[in-house]
Amino acid sequence: MRYTGPVCRLCRREGVKLFLKGDKCFTKCILEKRKGIPGMHVKAFSGGRKASEYNKRLREKQKLRRMIGVAERPFRRYFAIAAKKPGLTGENLLRILETRLDNVSQRIGFAISKVAARQMVLHGHILVNGKAVNIPSYQLKPGDSVSMKEGSRANPVYSKWWEQTHQSSVFPSWLESNALTWSGTVKSWPVRDEMSFPVNEQLIVELYSK
Repeated sequence: MRYTGPVCRLCRREGVKLFLKGDKCFTKCILEKRKGIPGMHVKAFSGGRKASEYNKRLREKQKLRRMIGVAERPFRRYFAIAAKKPGLTGENLLRILETRLDNVSQRIGFAISKVAARQMVLHGHILVNGKAVNIPSYQLKPGDSVSMKEGSRANPVYSKWWEQTHQSSVFPSWLESNALTWSGTVKSWPVRDEMSFPVNEQLIVELYSK
């Protein structure tokens, strides 16, 4: 079941910014005011106890899952696919998540957060190679182009996000974004240093490998 509650609670639970609310994560982050696990029994739950090795691995998995916004079942499916690919399973997993359509749409500059990018894709504003795709988990590959529908570009919110990201963002080398045509291209597979998930993927591999 997909979580639909306050996303700031997720950041508090993991103890780090998950960047689920765009600009507000930089200007009005609740972690700056309220630190600690949400709930009535925070002290009893977190009172200085050392986290177990299992808990460390679990929290790392939950952090990544919440960053991308997928439920446990599809996340396990992603891991199974990554494990079958050649190379490091952890990096394969991150690469699969990084090249989802909603994530690429956010990184190109269409949306200010992954949550907004997911909604944008679901509502049919995004084109892949000139064809409408409304599946946030759609897997992109090198050579694919992503653009916004011409009729959607007049939306003042989308215009603001597009201008804002192209004024301040530095795009990874595996992505190319064209401010004039409202489009971007996946140039190559992303390498680990340019992936947008600040997690220790090896802990996730160890969790699922038991």
